[in-house]
Amino acid sequence: MVEPAMWEIIGLTVRLAAFTTVALLVLGTPLAWWLARTNAWYKEIVGALVALPIVLPPTVLGFYLLVAMSPTSPLTQILGGRGLAFSFEGLVVGSVIYSLPFVVNPIRNAFEAIGTRPLEVAATLRASPLDTFFTVAVPLASPGFLTGAVLGFAHTIGEFGVVLMIGGSIPGETKVLSIAIFDYVETLQWDKAHLLSAGMLVFSFLVIFLMMLIEKRLGGRLAR
Repeated sequence: MVEPAMWEIIGLTVRLAAFTTVALLVLGTPLAWWLARTNAWYKEIVGALVALPIVLPPTVLGFYLLVAMSPTSPLTQILGGRGLAFSFEGLVVGSVIYSLPFVVNPIRNAFEAIGTRPLEVAATLRASPLDTFFTVAVPLASPGFLTGAVLGFAHTIGEFGVVLMIGGSIPGETKVLSIAIFDYVETLQWDKAHLLSAGMLVFSFLVIFLMMLIEKRLGGRLAR
């Protein structure tokens, strides 16, 4: 039986993942486009910085985010003195940074797979760069957007180290699924830990299955 407190945890987790995914698509799309199209010498440096959360231990990233979000940090002073640590907004910021490569990289790969030919054809038809981007590049790269959205959402659902460091375990504010499972295990509430863990297991399987379908569709489109 899923208790009301569990529904609150699930709702908070889904809300965090939804906010994070939308922010990642908005911020990640122009970044992915730039990485796919630019010839700047520092392109791969930026790409490496974007991919850094993949190999950086979450606790390390969480520690530096915690320092940056503290009330006394220079960044917090610039933003008006309100620290974001141990708040839902802070979780969103941390989640966006932590999940950035899981959204940017698939979209970048999809943009690169388009090639230059469709864009050149659009240019010969006097389409503006903005029109070309939204009417040609984005539709052709739609599988990459779908992949990025699914990965970003799923990665946010399952993240632990970063949210623990910058959010703690505040009910209704920062206590998401991964933190709740940890708390239930610590307090020997095995039935509740089993229930939430089983739900995460099913969710993870569905994500992997969906990713396989997306990759199959992407491969079919590129082959045509």
